[in-house]
Amino acid sequence: MIEKTYYKTTVESGIGKLTLGSDGDSLIGLWTEGQRFFGGTVPGEMLPNDDLDVFTVTKYWLNRYFDGKKPQISELPIAPIGGEFRRAVWTMLTEIPYGEVITYGELAKRIAGQRGIERMSARAVGGAVGHNPISIIIPCHRVVGADGNLTGFSGGIHMKLQLLRHEGVDISGFYVHKR
Repeated sequence: MIEKTYYKTTVESGIGKLTLGSDGDSLIGLWTEGQRFFGGTVPGEMLPNDDLDVFTVTKYWLNRYFDGKKPQISELPIAPIGGEFRRAVWTMLTEIPYGEVITYGELAKRIAGQRGIERMSARAVGGAVGHNPISIIIPCHRVVGADGNLTGFSGGIHMKLQLLRHEGVDISGFYVHKR
């Protein structure tokens, strides 16, 4: 079996330093500093490489996003690494419109409907959302608790709030659970 080589580069953004990961052709990761599960889906070491085309187009996409434009996810060659269930959840995340939010429960209902089953656990969906390896671009920050709780963002709740504000989401009805 031939081992695949993976690459990384960094970019400064409106929310700090980001690390991009690639298999040489597609974007496989976008992580913030200190993010939980940083690089967790990549099955090996990522070698530094600032010259990949995929990194150039991703940096351009991110610049437009942080400049308040609304670039489309379809503009990027993304290939998140994960199991079938997680990839199905991540695909649904790409369908959440810019500046809008959805609840974990709503996502669970959609996944259940897609799979032809009666119910799906919102907790299972939350686990898949939390392990999203291409944050910001696959917009896991747009998922909230049914009661307005801003739970579950691997980059931290402060970053989730920052991204939602950036997209013009009215956050006045949301809260952060005090533990």
